[in-house]
Amino acid sequence: MRGKGVSQVQGGQTAGTVARAAVAGAAAAALVMTLAGCGGESGAATGPSGSGGAADKGGAAHGDSAQKADPTRLPGVGDAMQERLPSQTRQAVVAYGKGEDSAASTVRLFIKKGEKWIPERSWPAHNGRKGWTRDHHEDDKRSPVGVFTLTDAGGVRSAPGAKLPYTASADFTPPSYWPKRTRHDFDHVIAIDYNRAKGTSPLDPTRPEGQSKGGNIWLHLDHGSGTSGCVSLPREGMEYLLRTLDPAKHPVVVMGDKAALDG
Repeated sequence: MRGKGVSQVQGGQTAGTVARAAVAGAAAAALVMTLAGCGGESGAATGPSGSGGAADKGGAAHGDSAQKADPTRLPGVGDAMQERLPSQTRQAVVAYGKGEDSAASTVRLFIKKGEKWIPERSWPAHNGRKGWTRDHHEDDKRSPVGVFTLTDAGGVRSAPGAKLPYTASADFTPPSYWPKRTRHDFDHVIAIDYNRAKGTSPLDPTRPEGQSKGGNIWLHLDHGSGTSGCVSLPREGMEYLLRTLDPAKHPVVVMGDKAALDG
C-alpha cells in the first residue's frame, strides 16, 4: 500500500526534515485529490509525444532573434513577464506553449551569467490538455500562465544529486486505475509554486488561495499527451533539472502560450 511507503528527504537537509517527511505521510490520505492536479486522468487527450525526446543543447528555438538582439532578456518573454522575474534569479525554466488551446509546448532552461541569459537545454513538453489560462481553476485542464518560483521537489524514486529539497516517497505513486502510460509520471516532480505552501513536500495539499483556484501544479515526467494542468517533459529533462536547479540561484518557471508570454 502507498500509505506504508517510507519518505526520504534529500538535499537541503535541516531541522525541517522530520516535518517534511511527516507532511508526505499525512498527505497520503488525500493522495487522489492531490495527484488529480496533474495529468493522470483516464480521459486524457492524446497529443504530440514528448516522451524520450532528445535535448537541444541551447539550439535554435523560440525567440532566438530576440536573444541575439538583447541577451539580457529571456527570448520570447515580454515586458510584463520580464518585470516579474525576481532580481536574484539566475536560473529560469521557460515553458513555451504552442497556443492558447494547445497541449504542446517546449521547455527551455536558461542560466544567467553576468547580465546575460544563456540557453542551456531544450526539451519537447506538454502542458494542460486544454491549453493555458490566466485564471486557473480546479479541474479546468489548463495550465496557469505566469512566473512562479521553484523551491521543492520529490517523487517515487530517489534523486541523487538533486539540489532542491527532495522528498522521496511511495506516496507519489499514481492510482492503479490511471492509464498504464502514466505509471512513471511522478518518478520525479518539481513543485511549481502556484497556490501552495513553499518549503513543503509537493504532496502538501495546502492551497493558500483556496481549493477553487486549483493547485498541485508540477513539472513531471511526460506520458505523451496533455496533462490536467502540469508541465511534463522527458525523463532526461527532469533529471537534468533536478541536478541543475539550485536554491541559491532562486530558480523560477516562466510559463504560458506564446502570445501570453510575449504580451
